[in-house]
Amino acid sequence: CLSLSLCLSLSACVSLPLSLSLSLSLSLPVSLGAALSHLVLDPGAGRLYAGGVDHLYQLTADLEVMSHVRTGPHLDSPDCLPPIVPQECPSATPTHNHNKLLLMEPAQGAGPGSLIVCGSLYQGICDKRSLSNISQLIYQTSNPVDTQYVAANDPRVSTVAVVITTENKQEGGGAGGVLRLMLVGRGYTSKGPGDIPPITTRRLSPVVPPRRAFSQEEELGKLVVGSYSEYNNHFVKAVAHGNHVYFLFSRRDMWHKKEYRTYASRLCTADRSFYSYVEVPLLCGNGYNLAQGAWLGNHSGEPALFVVMATGQASTPVATGRSALCVYGMAELDAMLRRAQEVCYTEGGRGSSGQEEAYIEYAVSSKCLKLPQDSLSEYPCGGEHTPNPIASAVPLPATTTFTSTTQLTAVTTATEAGHTIAFLGDREGRLHKVLVRSDGSGDLYGSVLVDSGSAVSADLLLDDSQQHVYVLTNSRLSKVPVSSCERQTDCQSCLAVRDPYCGWCVLEGRCSRKHQCQRHVQPNHWLWSFEPTNLCVTVQSLQPANQSKDEQTQVTLSVVQLPDLTEAESLSCVFGLLPPQPAIVAGTSITCQSPAPELLPPMLTGSGECLACVSSVWGCNWCPLDQLCTHNHSCPNQHIILNQRESPGPTSCPLVFALQSSALVPLGLSTTVVLQGRNLDVYTDEAQYLCVVEIEGVQFNLTAAVEKTHDNTHTFTCSPHQPSGSQMGVRVPLGVLWRTISLADICFLCYTVQLYDCSAGQSDCSQCRAVPEEYGCVWCSGSCVYNQSCTSVPADTCPPPQITQVLPVSGPLEGGVLVTITGSNLGMKYQDVMGGVTVAGVQCLPRAEGYQISTRVVCELQSSGKEREGPVLVAVGTTPPGRSTQMFTYQDPQLLDLVPDKGPVSGGTRLTIRGRQLLTGQKSDLTAFLGPQPCYFVEEVTDTQLVCQTGPSNQTGGVTLRLLFGKAERTVPNVTFRYLDDPVITDATPAESFYAGGRVVMVTGRNLGVVQQPIISVWVEPVVVQRVKRRRRLVSERCSVLSSSQMSCPTPAVTPEVKVKGVWFQLDNVRVHYETIKGKSFTYYPNPEFFPLNREAPDAPYRFKPGGVIAVEGQHLTRAISRQEVTARLGDRECEVKTLDNTHLYCEPPEIQPLSVDDSSELPCLKVFMGNLKVDLGLVQYDSDSLSVVPLAAQISLGAGAAVIILSVLVVILMYRRKSKQALRDYKKVLLQLETLEINVGDQCRKEFTDLMTEMMDLSSDVGGPGLPLLDYRTYAERVFFPGQQVAPLSRQLDLPESRRQTVEQGLQQLNNLLNNKLFLTRFIHTLEAQQGFSQRDRGYVASLLTMALHDKLEYFTEVMKSLLQDLVQQYVAKNPKLMLRRTETVVEKMLTNWMSICLYSFLKEVAGEPLYMLYRAIKYQVDKGPVDSVTGKAKRTLNDSHLLREDIDYCAMTLTVLVKNGVEVQPCPVKVLDTDTITQVKDKILDQVYRGAPFSQRPAADSLDLEWRSGQAGHLTLSDDDVTAVVQGRWKRVNTLQHYKVPDGATVALIPRSQSSGGVGVNQVFQTGEKTPMLEGEEEEGLRLWHLVKSSEDPEIPKHRKSSMRERERAKAIPEIYLTRLLSMKGTLQKFVDDVFVAILSTKRPPPIAVRFFFDFLDDMAEKHGIDDPETVHIWKTNSLPLRFWVNILKNPQFVLDVQVSDSIDAVLSVIAQTFIDSCTTSEHKVGRDSPVNKLLYAREIPRYKQLVESFASEMNSLVALHELYKYINKYYDQIIMSLEEDSSGQKMQLAYRLQQVAALVENKVTDL
Repeated sequence: CLSLSLCLSLSACVSLPLSLSLSLSLSLPVSLGAALSHLVLDPGAGRLYAGGVDHLYQLTADLEVMSHVRTGPHLDSPDCLPPIVPQECPSATPTHNHNKLLLMEPAQGAGPGSLIVCGSLYQGICDKRSLSNISQLIYQTSNPVDTQYVAANDPRVSTVAVVITTENKQEGGGAGGVLRLMLVGRGYTSKGPGDIPPITTRRLSPVVPPRRAFSQEEELGKLVVGSYSEYNNHFVKAVAHGNHVYFLFSRRDMWHKKEYRTYASRLCTADRSFYSYVEVPLLCGNGYNLAQGAWLGNHSGEPALFVVMATGQASTPVATGRSALCVYGMAELDAMLRRAQEVCYTEGGRGSSGQEEAYIEYAVSSKCLKLPQDSLSEYPCGGEHTPNPIASAVPLPATTTFTSTTQLTAVTTATEAGHTIAFLGDREGRLHKVLVRSDGSGDLYGSVLVDSGSAVSADLLLDDSQQHVYVLTNSRLSKVPVSSCERQTDCQSCLAVRDPYCGWCVLEGRCSRKHQCQRHVQPNHWLWSFEPTNLCVTVQSLQPANQSKDEQTQVTLSVVQLPDLTEAESLSCVFGLLPPQPAIVAGTSITCQSPAPELLPPMLTGSGECLACVSSVWGCNWCPLDQLCTHNHSCPNQHIILNQRESPGPTSCPLVFALQSSALVPLGLSTTVVLQGRNLDVYTDEAQYLCVVEIEGVQFNLTAAVEKTHDNTHTFTCSPHQPSGSQMGVRVPLGVLWRTISLADICFLCYTVQLYDCSAGQSDCSQCRAVPEEYGCVWCSGSCVYNQSCTSVPADTCPPPQITQVLPVSGPLEGGVLVTITGSNLGMKYQDVMGGVTVAGVQCLPRAEGYQISTRVVCELQSSGKEREGPVLVAVGTTPPGRSTQMFTYQDPQLLDLVPDKGPVSGGTRLTIRGRQLLTGQKSDLTAFLGPQPCYFVEEVTDTQLVCQTGPSNQTGGVTLRLLFGKAERTVPNVTFRYLDDPVITDATPAESFYAGGRVVMVTGRNLGVVQQPIISVWVEPVVVQRVKRRRRLVSERCSVLSSSQMSCPTPAVTPEVKVKGVWFQLDNVRVHYETIKGKSFTYYPNPEFFPLNREAPDAPYRFKPGGVIAVEGQHLTRAISRQEVTARLGDRECEVKTLDNTHLYCEPPEIQPLSVDDSSELPCLKVFMGNLKVDLGLVQYDSDSLSVVPLAAQISLGAGAAVIILSVLVVILMYRRKSKQALRDYKKVLLQLETLEINVGDQCRKEFTDLMTEMMDLSSDVGGPGLPLLDYRTYAERVFFPGQQVAPLSRQLDLPESRRQTVEQGLQQLNNLLNNKLFLTRFIHTLEAQQGFSQRDRGYVASLLTMALHDKLEYFTEVMKSLLQDLVQQYVAKNPKLMLRRTETVVEKMLTNWMSICLYSFLKEVAGEPLYMLYRAIKYQVDKGPVDSVTGKAKRTLNDSHLLREDIDYCAMTLTVLVKNGVEVQPCPVKVLDTDTITQVKDKILDQVYRGAPFSQRPAADSLDLEWRSGQAGHLTLSDDDVTAVVQGRWKRVNTLQHYKVPDGATVALIPRSQSSGGVGVNQVFQTGEKTPMLEGEEEEGLRLWHLVKSSEDPEIPKHRKSSMRERERAKAIPEIYLTRLLSMKGTLQKFVDDVFVAILSTKRPPPIAVRFFFDFLDDMAEKHGIDDPETVHIWKTNSLPLRFWVNILKNPQFVLDVQVSDSIDAVLSVIAQTFIDSCTTSEHKVGRDSPVNKLLYAREIPRYKQLVESFASEMNSLVALHELYKYINKYYDQIIMSLEEDSSGQKMQLAYRLQQVAALVENKVTDL
């Protein structure tokens, strides 16, 4: 019967290819923690790029890795700037490189695109890599500048970026230039440069030097922020859309409730100034406030931003699991952003209801204005005059599309058949599929677990075909199909998936996406699986269900929901594979004709088919005689066997069911085989039966006799057959056939019989008789045959055993080794030889497992008790025993000794064991042990010696060596082997060698003596790597152990064409790699190169004059060897090596010419030996010393004559050159003298310095805390902006009558707005500067007023300053560019000073303030330690020779006990003073000590206190500088000192408030502006002159004529050594503090302040623009603008920054230091001579060092007062300013003159032309 499937088919059916989609998943080969974070798809090429921690991957679309790059870890620290030098950055550690940015820069023109990769290392710098192979770098900077720091240096801080292309307006000159930029958003990092704004623009191309890729240039724009840490935006996404770039981020809302929320911000793509920046908060559902991921996609055909948001954890930026998807239409978002702009431009930020709708964000000084109504349409991207950055106060709301309790981390979208589908990744590694409805609601229809427990990265991407989603998780990238429609093979399963992608394509009969179904437009042709009402086209019933193949009939199908067909189309019925037939459709029923019988395939027939036929479901019957299965109920030849359905019960099929005779059939003998069968009555003709045997593919037919029994059973007897064979037994099939149909066709039942041959493999009697009995094999006449074939009597017993070999032929007395005996007739079974084996007369026990029938016996040797020898006997049964021809010997092996007797615990020692008869037993029986550890044999064992190598032991100590011969054990008498501690290498020097090797490495360590064979090994491999295999090889040299702590190893020679991969010491089993010893590796260098002695003629001998040295030239002579290691031989004697440098070797040969060691020449040859390197440098010939024929007297006179001539010539030359060299010699001499002096005062300095450091340590502990007395910003600004003014404008109030105040303030406010116009301001300044009466002082004042007025708009102030400086450069380039910025002659130069002061305040505060204060304190402490003249200000300890107290003053240091009131109790405090100090000086020192932590301004003034000396109970004496006890001599009155009052050391004093009465008495003290030493006056008018230590003018006693004599002036000019010593001593003591200040100011190790970098870049740009390529000019500009403009001022006047008092004597020292700083800044060479100023001499040696430092470096204010002061200047030059504004066309457009007139009207009631 035949089963056919029936199909309905459409005749116009088109076959479409079915695509099969697989889910590929790739686990990237990443180490632990190498988390993947970013994924990029190159759409055209289909390549993928994945970035993670320390790794980058490039993959094909099918996730095969094409390229892999390691990006870390590297030595880095977020606190240091690259490049990282470990010495300069102690915090640097190996740091992982987290991929922060990965994006494509598309190809531009013909150039290829690139992959931009930024990591977290090196302050977030970026590379560009090739898109086709990421291991190829297109751009990388090895020395990045600070403007190139792009990404966040903290793995936790986010960074996003987008690449944009815009017109290049500034560069290239010509039109059509394209600028490729990258806008970067990054969060705030607490370490590293803290001044990188949240959003910056970076240059990608073109990059023309000096511009750099990824640099943040001033003109490219950035988002200016008032406080970086407050505005810490967590960026999520950056996208470009239309003409705008959008950033999505979350941060704390600084304006409103201080809660975290998400914002979207927008910028015009072409806006390089960020005027267009505007942002709006996004609301998502109920409290979802933190964006986690976003995607710009389409929703209902319109662009929309899809954002996944999470709920923050109670006012923190930490996301919880509660999250949602929200969708924001871009049109709505843009409308909100435009509205915020419009409200801020034209309505002051307030909406129609007065509510605040927009405001200025980021703590900058701009504010919303009321500009003309068309401002936004005129300036859609903002302008200079529009407020920015703008933030909307009104949020953009959205309802949630989908919510989840697991945190969502990623989103991407696709559009399928008009439906929007969102794919969402979550924290648990799942991918959710959501259908987003047009109303914004969403249906989750599927979730796939992609990577369990690993969060899905925000970079979720669809491939080009939109058929797969690439899902990036922590350590895996997976390719997940968007749908699995194709996997659903039938309609039901297709509709059951409920997948918006899938539907059933009815006529194509497949589950497909809509566009893949040809007729998806027509009804009922594509059934969408997401529509619940859709049902499959189904056949409900079929009539009839089965039918005989021989009959035709009508088949009717009942079908529902058929698809519509066209008239030209019809349905067909298809049966199986037959041609279709037309179907007739009537309503829901379809009728077809079943196929004609001749079309149906033939049925399979065969004897085996009976059972299959009658047991089938189709009602078929079997005709046994015709071998036919039929549906008929009759057969052509009678018998029929009916289907089992019709006749149940046991089957009536004929079959053979059993083998009656034996299945073993011997070959070469006639045997009958008997089979049984049943139900065979149908076959009546008996003669027709055959038996068939198939042997090796050949079929043999045998006749069969049949016998029938009563129970329907037949017995077949097959006739005999005589096949032949070579094997003992072969199994073959046997069957019974009826007639002659082939065996394969109708074998009723095949049985397997075994044919065998007795003779095969049974070679002797024992083997033959061992064959199992059932085979009937016997030993007959010398061969093995079947028993019935034996013609004579079979043998009962076998011949005696024969032994052919015995192994081994010796064994130990104790036995225990196995003896193997081979031969023949050694028994039929193991039991036959039991007890029948003797060896040399001793029983040997056979082993069952070694026995082989008849051929082999293995027995275990038993103990013999003594040495003996004899044959081996084997007896089997009663036959005579077999006897071996070999003799077996029982031996007693002996061990005599063992060397060495110690070795390392790690093993590897070769032990040599000597003994006798060691070859006892077999080698395999021999084992050696040291304690429990085996010792491994390494050489062939001889009878007297064996060598084994020790293995590792787990402990030290002595162990016995045991040698086992089988089970017999021997030890070396009285000898133990000692395991000692492993050798340890602590040092190995040197660490380099040349290729020739042989250089001795001295190795020091411990336990080196235990090593038997130390080796130094070098592992090398060829530089050119062969593809087939890397030919790595070892070269080694043996080392010599000198002692237990030292050994020497000659380095192995290596060839130059290999590279050294490793060097180690092999100490037996201990391997010590060279790197592990001291952490540095061993280096091989090329061999040193020597030149022949006679370079001109290498073959000619070198002429040598005895008594000299031979100079050998070469290259790299000292690179890998030292002088001590080099020897030189001249012939048979040594040439002593005197010196060796990189290019010369000098050796001293013997006085007499040595003998040659070479037969080929009589002259000696000079050879140099360096390790293995032997260099032959040529022959040497001594100049002969044979006696001269000239007599001695003549020789002497000739010599004298020659000497005279030479001397005269020399004198002339010397006189000629003397002048030219005089200056240089002077310079060197002065330097030398200074150096000698410094060395002489060195000891004194060291003592002084130690003393000072102790004092300063106490101070440092104060300074570290709140002790640094920095001025607050306001005071600092006043002192710097308005130096020398009593009351700075900052402190004043506006002096106006109340009636006018409001109007004037309004006018000033308008003036403020006018000043914010760059054109007005530059015109204003230029106009003022053009006026005659505008003095230099006015210029400085106006600049400072402007600084105040624009102080809160520093960005704008900087712009104006830059533009004015550009004008200034223009002027100076025409004149002499080197003079620019030298003085402060223009407004802009003072503006620059102020700008630097503002920008560097925080640098002063954080970096330079402390070393500056320490320097000030150190100077003060040092000056105060020696006497200081209070009248002249001269001091014994100073750096300034003009302030040096030259007289020798006798003074003593003393300590006063000062009573200090602390709260209620009075505490004594020791204070060091000098007995020569005036009372005011004592008071100052006491105040210094008591108030040491307090700022100067908070201390009481010295003249408000009296010093009281207390002695005993009632003794109180008030001391003062001047009283009735003062000493008067002639015109001179001396200021009182402690010495004068005879105050003793240790006296008790107290400071008490000065009583009013004493105010009149004594001396008035005049102070100059709170600084300097008080000048004493009041006595002068009485004609008396005050003095303290020295009298200030020349003594009248000196006669006039001597005053100005030449020698006196000369002596005054010279520096007496003693004074210079004092200066040098002071200098040496202060040196560290001066260095600290200079380094703090000039160090390049920390990031320089951004203002400095910015300004220096600006100067570089200016130089480039004006074609100034002289580096000196730019250097001068830079030093003029910062060190000489700002730092010198601060160095000379620390009181500008610190709250301290600077006295005359301190000021004198600071002047010298400031001058040194100035000298360090000049580029000209610094030379000193005898006439140089002393301070220049003093620092002559340091200035070059400071020069290098210089070269490598390259808030509340009353602005109304400032505006009012500025207005005075406007008023003064009013007409000129108005005229200048009216002349300018841009000024006319902006109505600047008109606006200024309005200001004048308000401020002054001026009548204008309004």
